[in-house]
Amino acid sequence: MANVPVHEWTLLEAARRVREKEISSRELTAAILARIEALDPKVRAYVTVLPEAAAAQAAACDEEQAKGTLRGPFHGVPIGLKDIFCTRGVRTTCGSRILRDFLPPYDACVAERVLAAGAVLPGKQNMDEFAMGSSTETSFFGPTRNPWDLSRIPGGSSGGTAAAVAAAMCFAGVGTDTGGSIRQPASLCGVVGVKPTYGRVSRYGMIAFASSLDQGGPIARSVADAAALLGVIAGYDRRDSTSLDLPVPDYLAAVERPVKGLRVGLPKEYFDGDGLSPEVRTAVEKALKALTDQGAAVVEVSLPHTSFALSTYYLIAPAEASSNLARYDGVRYGHRAEGASGLIEMMSRTRAEGFGDEVKRRIMIGTYALSAGYYDAFYGKAQKVRTLIRGDFTKAFEEADVLLTPTTPTPAFRLGEKTGDPLTMYLSDIYTIPCNLAGIPGISVPCGFSADGLPIGAQLLSKPFGEETLFSAAGAIERALPLRRVAPLEG
Repeated sequence: MANVPVHEWTLLEAARRVREKEISSRELTAAILARIEALDPKVRAYVTVLPEAAAAQAAACDEEQAKGTLRGPFHGVPIGLKDIFCTRGVRTTCGSRILRDFLPPYDACVAERVLAAGAVLPGKQNMDEFAMGSSTETSFFGPTRNPWDLSRIPGGSSGGTAAAVAAAMCFAGVGTDTGGSIRQPASLCGVVGVKPTYGRVSRYGMIAFASSLDQGGPIARSVADAAALLGVIAGYDRRDSTSLDLPVPDYLAAVERPVKGLRVGLPKEYFDGDGLSPEVRTAVEKALKALTDQGAAVVEVSLPHTSFALSTYYLIAPAEASSNLARYDGVRYGHRAEGASGLIEMMSRTRAEGFGDEVKRRIMIGTYALSAGYYDAFYGKAQKVRTLIRGDFTKAFEEADVLLTPTTPTPAFRLGEKTGDPLTMYLSDIYTIPCNLAGIPGISVPCGFSADGLPIGAQLLSKPFGEETLFSAAGAIERALPLRRVAPLEG
């Protein structure tokens, strides 16, 4: 570890070195800010960089530590946030023109907890507009690029966070996952991403896309880092009515647990399709071998309603989005069109100017699905299918402790390759969406590289509140397949 550059330290290693006064928070933060200054013009992972505020936070951490006070487990360590979490006095754009200049008067629960743990905030990270996208190409602020190959996408919608972590422009970050928006970019950028059980992480102050599906979670360069960060952000919050009042386990301790006897289920529907890249299949098979070599058992399971998941998601998510985004009307906050002759024209022009094409597309789909005469035929039926999908997982977890699947069908594709065909783009999330519909937790862990040097991830799923099992299995894969986690990108 002595020869590893500062910016490549893991989150836990950086925190330990600050705690033991091997390095100051000022020095650590300066290294990350220098990295951002050198690389972000190429990667564009950040919407807003906060050099002065971060330096001030770091200085305050050093002064407190000199007096014998440590704020928490990440005292003085830079951790990024997706620009979907409200941060007091720091603009929060959600990747949209309509919130381009929005300054929240309060912190999201996730932001509160990360900062209370002592973290320094280096900036807010890029994302697809209102988290609608699989490539971070729909951001009003321009696309983020994959640090492993700048001609390719980083995944989405948390692509800025995943790219920042992979390019070592922060030690970890927090993203959100509505249909795979943490796991898919984590897979394509070669890092670890966790979508917790729905209700495990508070959504207070997290700008809503689809309320019954959205969930915040960590993106990090190791399984242990992700476990430690989830331990900080998880837990009950009375301000979120969907937050669950349950104890938070010691996720970090679970990472080292042996997997001997663990039952690993392989859903046959995830491996039968023609769209699965042979390179991805081979890499996931290596992850499976890593588990069986350590004593895990393999069972075949079936999730028979998997083929309906994508269409179900693209009825439920747009329906909820059309309702959530109705608040952006130019009246209360955000962008307002100028020169309108009346209220209706002002609202119409505000929304036409403020939203991008993908957001408009989903608002129209959702509004149609909820409209009189079509509600039962579309939205109501989608909710019934969602129940069937959840039932598939319940039955599968009677036979298996975790399910192992690919995270994405292919490695990262090129920028612009799928922007003209939204339906093809939607297929990028075909393996991640069922997890959100069922409300269960999932993790993506690196398991190999393509012939072009692009990262590939394996997805593990477990029953509700089975995050400890996920961390044990992912830790076992990580130990057996020690892969490079920082992209070879120089400033």
